[in-house]
Formats: sequence, C-alpha cells, structure tokens
Amino acid sequence: MSDPALQVPVLKVDGLIKRFGGLTATDNLSLDIRAGEIHAVIGPNGAGKTTMIGQLIGELRPDAGTIHFMGRDITAMPVHLRSAIGIARSFQITSIFPNFSALDNVALAVQAHDGHSFRFWADARKDLGLREPAMAALEQVGLSHRAGVTASALSHGEHRQLEIAMALATKPKLLLLDEPMAGMGPEDSARMVTMLRGIKGSVTILLIEHDMDAVFALADRITVLVYGHGIATGTPDDIRRNEQVRQAYLGDETPSLQGAE
Repeated sequence: MSDPALQVPVLKVDGLIKRFGGLTATDNLSLDIRAGEIHAVIGPNGAGKTTMIGQLIGELRPDAGTIHFMGRDITAMPVHLRSAIGIARSFQITSIFPNFSALDNVALAVQAHDGHSFRFWADARKDLGLREPAMAALEQVGLSHRAGVTASALSHGEHRQLEIAMALATKPKLLLLDEPMAGMGPEDSARMVTMLRGIKGSVTILLIEHDMDAVFALADRITVLVYGHGIATGTPDDIRRNEQVRQAYLGDETPSLQGAE
C-alpha cells in the first residue's frame, strides 16, 4: 500500500477568488500540482495567469479560498517565508548583477537564500559552500561552460538559463516558471525546452507559457484558465481534444493547440 503522505500534492489551490473592484481576476480557481510533474497553466491574454502567480507567491492576498503547500496552509504567508519553505519563482527571485560572472550571480542567490546576505563578497567568492551548489546549478541548466563569463556578455536566452540556475541553486520544492520562453527566437526556445526536459522530475514545476509547442512538449498536465476560471485540466492529449478549450482559444491559438506535438 502506498504511503498516504506521498499522495499529498506539492501545491493545492481550492476556491481561490481575487477581485479588483468590479473585476474578478481569479474566479473560484482550484488546481493541484503533483510531485515531480511539470504542470502548465495556459490561457488567452487577460485570463488571470499573472494574478494567480501573484497569489501563489504571496504578493497578492486572495479574497477567498486557500493555498496549501506540502499539506500546509500558506494562504496568509508572506513572500519571504514562502521562499524559505521551498517555493521559488524564476526571473523575480533576485536581480542579475551584470558585472558579476554567471557563477558569482548564482552563488549570490545561494548566499541570500541561506540568510548570509551581509557577508563580504570578497570572502564569499572563496566559500565552497556557495561555489559548489552554484556550479551544480549551472551544470543543470547547461551553463557550466559559461561560469566565468560576466552576465552582461550572456545572450538573452542565457540570461533566462542563468535566472533558472539561480532559482535551482536554492533547492526549491516548487519552481514557478513565468513565461521562460518570452522574447526568445526558435533556437533559444528549443534550447530552453531541452534544458527543462533535463531537469524534469528533479523539481516540481508550475509553468506559465504562451509558446504552445513548448507547453505540449513539456507538460505532464495542463490547466486552461479563462477569465480567472479553470475550464479544463488534463494531459496534453486531453486538452487537445477538449472542444471548450478550442473555443476559448479563438483565432491564432487554435492552430497551435492542434499542431503541437
């Protein structure tokens, strides 16, 4: 018989509601994220994805509903405590220092997460307790060969890889990826998909992404958000066949849903 504790979702959202005046940005949203999966949330512009992420990370307080992480109610927990218990959000965890190397940037993320932000950086640069996990994170995202390169010399795609490395170095239990392919060309997008496939299973990922080819290539399950409400959750094949989803993606999105492999 399986251990019941293993069946507890990493993240469970129940009946989440968030209003801004007369606008309901999150409308009775419920979803669960299982350990080790890549769970994508997709939806047309204005679907409420940014508002949802804000509530999950703690930047916005829901008007109703609950958020549980590893079985613990974190609905009212502030941002810094959510980070401390293992929730990381890419691209907004910390700023990239353009004049520091890629390795230095990741080591700084480790240092900040461990609560030692006020140590002299000249000493911290020699600290193997920071350097080793930083290099391991760069290897995870395929940037170890660029460890000594200053961040300002990295490409746009490499910046995104670096930001994910900075998140992974904090050893999160849940990684929120907010449009990691934004602004990328086909080559960089393909490289990002390959990298995310490589870390799949090692960390639970909630993926927000407009690139439908990437979503269908990576996701174990997909939730479709429309006007703040989840209209469908299922495997990529379930979502492809869902007529309600097709209708929600009127216009340009529909061919992507049909053609994604």
